[in-house]
Amino acid sequence: MVEFLDRVSGFERITEYASAKEPFLFIISYDKTQIFAQKLSELSGDIAYSFDCEARVDLGKKANLVKYPVDFKTYANSFKQVIEEIRAGNTYLLNLTFRSEMETTLTLGEIFTQAKAPYKLLIDDKFVCFSPECFIKIEDNIISTYPMKGTIDASVPNAKEQILNDLKETAEHTMIVDLMRNDLNMVGIKTSVPRFRYIDKIKAGDRELLQVSSEIKAKLSENWHKNLGKILDKLTPAGSISGTPKRSTLEIIDRVENSSRGLYCGVFGVYDGTSLKSAVMIRAIAKEGDKLYYHSGGGITLDSNLEMEYQELVDKIYLPI
Repeated sequence: MVEFLDRVSGFERITEYASAKEPFLFIISYDKTQIFAQKLSELSGDIAYSFDCEARVDLGKKANLVKYPVDFKTYANSFKQVIEEIRAGNTYLLNLTFRSEMETTLTLGEIFTQAKAPYKLLIDDKFVCFSPECFIKIEDNIISTYPMKGTIDASVPNAKEQILNDLKETAEHTMIVDLMRNDLNMVGIKTSVPRFRYIDKIKAGDRELLQVSSEIKAKLSENWHKNLGKILDKLTPAGSISGTPKRSTLEIIDRVENSSRGLYCGVFGVYDGTSLKSAVMIRAIAKEGDKLYYHSGGGITLDSNLEMEYQELVDKIYLPI
């Protein structure tokens, strides 16, 4: 059984291990009330992880998936509340998500093993994540983050040109880049954006999606290891799955979503004694009793279309197998 610490104890343990240059795995829930940090040398079999998109085994099992998305009326009610908050100036961009019940013939362990994703995590046959999104990397005193905002089906004619030239998607992505630049400024100096709005291709079941990302960097002090807990506390929740301005947007999210996010939209990562790599826990399934729940959603701005945003939520319920 995986045991989580509270916010204070969790970040203290992260700092303790990093200060000692002790390799460890960490998991931070969306609201930071559940934090796991364990030395890699003592990691139990209840947790499996991978940061290698090639680390998968084809078990020969089909990824049967039946999804029961949150009903349109419920989604529309929350969507309209978000638009009202935007018009009131309380948020400019909010990542609205819902959990939807789903069924599959695969176990969470089988999904973890077969999933084609760069960042994967399995906990206790209770939670599996197959995320395409990096959170932060730290190497040679340089911290980097790679927010994803903007998705389109790769089969759409001129998909790349469409997503890169879409005014709503461009505005949404620019707001997240500005937010993440500000976040990195809180922990580092000389912040820059080496790459702005580049395309990644990701597998979404039997389809391929194009995802728009940017790269943002800053320089950390040489003693960042001794402040790692504080750094992660300041940077979470990730800007790409919350919104801007972050504080008021988080308060709105708590009011308009139909359930707590739990581990979904949190982060997990590995510190190897000299560097760190981590991921945002999007594309995740939680098991409660005999039921499976899949969280999904997307960023809402004043220009968002209700029907299109709901369809994006549905489309993001998939197994990348």
